[in-house]
Amino acid sequence: MRIRAVLPLLMACLLTAAQACAQVGGSPLVIGYYAGDGRDVPMRRMDQLTHVIWSFGHLRNDSFIVADKQVKVLRDLVGAKRANPKLKVLVSLGGWGGCEPCSETFSRVEGRATFARSVKALLKRTWTDGIDLDWEYPAVQGFPGHPYADADRHNFTLLVRELRRELGEGYEITFAAGGTDECLVKGFEWDSVMAVADRVHVMSYDLVHGFSTRTGHHTPLHATPAQSASAERAVHLLDSLGVPRSKVVIGGAFYARVFKEVDATGNGLHRPGVFSTYMRYSVVDTAIAPARGWALYRDAKAGAPYAYRASTREFATFDDATSLAEKARYVRREGLGGLMFWQLGEDKLSNGLLQAIHDALQAP
Repeated sequence: MRIRAVLPLLMACLLTAAQACAQVGGSPLVIGYYAGDGRDVPMRRMDQLTHVIWSFGHLRNDSFIVADKQVKVLRDLVGAKRANPKLKVLVSLGGWGGCEPCSETFSRVEGRATFARSVKALLKRTWTDGIDLDWEYPAVQGFPGHPYADADRHNFTLLVRELRRELGEGYEITFAAGGTDECLVKGFEWDSVMAVADRVHVMSYDLVHGFSTRTGHHTPLHATPAQSASAERAVHLLDSLGVPRSKVVIGGAFYARVFKEVDATGNGLHRPGVFSTYMRYSVVDTAIAPARGWALYRDAKAGAPYAYRASTREFATFDDATSLAEKARYVRREGLGGLMFWQLGEDKLSNGLLQAIHDALQAP
């Protein structure tokens, strides 16, 4: 009798342990946003992605609108399934500056219903696999002048529920969330929305951005005494809010942010400065290089590279192959859902950042 009583408990414990091991040791998702014109898609390593998210459609008269020329890009992305049949292609709403009507539209029952119907129609027409909501940001000031309200938080939950009701379980529903404490705490009803959504994509980049008046790491993995915002801080905050790690995806940046008028103290890190320019990764390793007068540094505590050019008083913050490999290993070690990045079209065509992510995830 005792053995019989113990066996079910033992089996349950073994099953729980196996599930925990599967979560930590499984294959994380690799998700690339894509905002290009489609011409480079055949040259990209789409076989190294689990998901590609076309960016961006917008709202018009409560409906999800994608221009005809962009439908062709979507078809190019769907065509990549010939080389990678497991690839999922999602369409994304909004982006920075692209969700001005969101607060008002999604405050209304009919607005949410009309949007959900239009999303389903587009997904069926384009043979795509789901919707990603990139509303920047519910209940928090985003693009200057765009409306936002405290009610956005609950309305976002209602929106995701309406999408799930309309789309059923056959399509994916994901959303992007700003990587700051404010965006994560104020923007979402986590217990309700994650019961319906497939994943949250944490934008753990632009943590130092175009409105910043002080330099720092724009996409660090770890917090430091000088900069608390980081991917890991967002993960721990979501842990405290009860979000399953398997539904949390952290972000990497395939671009640099450059600041000017930065003094040389600390090689320009965490110093006053003025945002100057955005630079795609495909040119970073040649433009931000010792041959151009740049000195390259790595903040081991933050898991982030940076650079300073004394002759022009410029500072650059970015991800590179080393930092993204470290993020990929962190994702696998911590049992997260995956790693996403903005954006595929800014990578080099060969031996770029996607390759670094792939190699890190495939390593023993």
